[in-house]
Amino acid sequence: MPASCGGFLDEFFPHLYLAIWTTTPWTIPANAAVAVNANLQYAVIKVQYMEDASISSGNKKWKLGNVLKERKKTCLIVASDLVPALEAKWGVKLVIKKTMLGSDLENCRYVHPIDNRECPVVIGGDYITTESGTGLVHTAPGHGLEDYGTGLKYGLPILSPVDDDGKFTEEAAHFSGLDVLGDGNAAVVKYLDEQMAIIIEESYEHKYPYDWRTKKPTIFRATEQWFASVEGFRQAAMDAISHVKWIPTQAENRISAMTSSRSDWCISRQRTWGVPIPVFYHVKSKEPLMNEETIDHIKSIIAQKGSDSWWYMTLEDLLPERYHAKASEYEKGTDTMDVWFDSGSSWAAVLGGLSFPADLYLEGTDQHRGWFQSSLLTSIATRGQAPYSSVITHGFVLDEKGSKMSKSLGNVVDPRSVIGEKNSKEAPGYGADVLRLWVSSVDYTGDVMIGPQVLRQMADMYRKLRGTLRYLLSNLHDWRADNAVSYDDLPMIDKHALFQLENVVKNIRESYDNYQFFKIYQIIQRFVIVDLSNFYFDVAKDRLYVGGSTSFTRRSCQTVLAAHLLSIVRVIAPILPHLAEDVWQSLPFEYIIKDSSTAKFVFESKWPVVNENWLAFPIEEIDFWGKILELRTEVNKVLEVARAGKLIGSSLEAKVYIHTSDKSLASRFHKMCAAGNDADELHRIFITSQVEILPVLKNELIETIPYTGEYIIQEPNKVWVGVSRANGLKCERCWNYTPEVGSLGEHPTLCGRCYRVVAVQPEPVVAAVS
Repeated sequence: MPASCGGFLDEFFPHLYLAIWTTTPWTIPANAAVAVNANLQYAVIKVQYMEDASISSGNKKWKLGNVLKERKKTCLIVASDLVPALEAKWGVKLVIKKTMLGSDLENCRYVHPIDNRECPVVIGGDYITTESGTGLVHTAPGHGLEDYGTGLKYGLPILSPVDDDGKFTEEAAHFSGLDVLGDGNAAVVKYLDEQMAIIIEESYEHKYPYDWRTKKPTIFRATEQWFASVEGFRQAAMDAISHVKWIPTQAENRISAMTSSRSDWCISRQRTWGVPIPVFYHVKSKEPLMNEETIDHIKSIIAQKGSDSWWYMTLEDLLPERYHAKASEYEKGTDTMDVWFDSGSSWAAVLGGLSFPADLYLEGTDQHRGWFQSSLLTSIATRGQAPYSSVITHGFVLDEKGSKMSKSLGNVVDPRSVIGEKNSKEAPGYGADVLRLWVSSVDYTGDVMIGPQVLRQMADMYRKLRGTLRYLLSNLHDWRADNAVSYDDLPMIDKHALFQLENVVKNIRESYDNYQFFKIYQIIQRFVIVDLSNFYFDVAKDRLYVGGSTSFTRRSCQTVLAAHLLSIVRVIAPILPHLAEDVWQSLPFEYIIKDSSTAKFVFESKWPVVNENWLAFPIEEIDFWGKILELRTEVNKVLEVARAGKLIGSSLEAKVYIHTSDKSLASRFHKMCAAGNDADELHRIFITSQVEILPVLKNELIETIPYTGEYIIQEPNKVWVGVSRANGLKCERCWNYTPEVGSLGEHPTLCGRCYRVVAVQPEPVVAAVS
């Protein structure tokens, strides 16, 4: 082993060896050093005796090398902590003769076991431990990243005697032409054993990198490459990053960290396809030929014939005319450009006829080191500006259980099946809009999940939204723009509905601007199901279906419904274009845009213009209607108890009593009960036949009211709610209970409101027959 070691190990020569452990014997021909940990304690151990020549244990096969089989006088250097483990494994007695720190071994020199080169002992990194092996690491800078770093530190030769086919080159002497992962590996082991350089050979299960595409083990080689230096414009790139809008915001930290630590960019690859690097090499000296003249010549050829011309044209044709006489002295380079350089230059072609920079770049979270960074670097280097104004990064799609999709696991969700191109009972087709709705529903900044259950939920939400739009269309069948009621004349419930609508449109616009599509989904879901279906639509049915076709309250409601329809269909159009267009083609009226023309398609209608008048709904009214909605919820709770107690069936069979200690609120409730229109009356909002506001709670009255409830509407004010049977008889037309029923002679089964509607209907014309 050591040819020299500063004299402090001379007593063990010539039988002293460095004991290294490796899972890649094929890299031994490229060995340039042995690395130790400066802080570990090492020992010179002497092999005194050994047991049987071969040992096997379980599924592991151990084979002792010739150096132990033939009982050679041997001294080894290993990490002190590993001596007991090595003694047990080798089946020999190991006696510690001397100890030292790893730092003491630095710059000792040893003789290479294959070609007799002198090589140094060097200090490695934290990767050298006593968890396994011997504590000394074989170092081949030409075949490993950590080894390469150590090699640069100590100026070691970068040996890589392996060709592009994975076979040893002539530089590997005895092993030339052998496949390094096959016969070559075995040949190296055999040769070392013959040279008394193998202590033990064992089968060892360990992790090894495989190529993801071919599923074959990889071979790491240090080869000559083309590099682009980033040093000269790295700060400009960092400055540009801070002027880009990153979504999510933490993406800026990620790309900043990756860019700030980058000094060079390896732009060459050894592939059989790709854009060629247009360089020629001198056959003998291997000096590259690439200058402005050769580049311009190649550019003119590729402009006419494409990049494949590099591969099929002759060397003489590819060289400028003044090099033709020397063409035989050169050969074409076979390296291709890094594909990230290709894609990172795409902005130059795509934005050529468009505005620069691009409004948005969109890709997965793994592209901070890939496309986002390569695009940034190429653009900064050539134009001094980032090629994008905003960048969105998204996560990846997983199955419902959060597992990565795999064909072998059978958990892949095929978008074509979702939209119905590959329909089956197991995977019913939902249409493209449902898939788009799912995309809008998830927070794409992290990984997202999809599966049958998720899609069923999306389809259910889609049906509810479609049902809402059908409701709006069906109740506007007879409405025209000239039927609209002016905002100032609308009932308060309608003004409140328009205020809510305008807020929804405003918030959705902000979410679109910030690419927060999941917020749009949440806003629409709540607005459609809670604010509209559960309240406004529910309350509006009475005046839409019962009032006269041209009554004020019906027209005012239709005015609000038309505003909702036109706004909702336009704000959902980017996400649900098919549904939106379906609705637009079913509009019962024309929609006129600014130039007085009709918008025939939904995307011709433009985005809803903000109506500041609707947004100016008074704050005190906003607060009051919030309390009304809260009160309605509490009233419904008591109604449900009364229904369970068989007092009522329909809520129209009930009379509601309200008492509150808040005088201002009580006064407002009184006004609503006496409202001059059906829309704002409190019993219409509760969908009951009567509401009575009680100024005080008397025990004798409370005892006659079978169902009650109480809640705090605002500390310290409480609201008391009671429910009893409604007074009067049931109107057979509107089903409301009122004492008027039975008192109207011509129509004794109708209430006063229905009587007035029916009374004004024209008499049918009867034809005379002679």
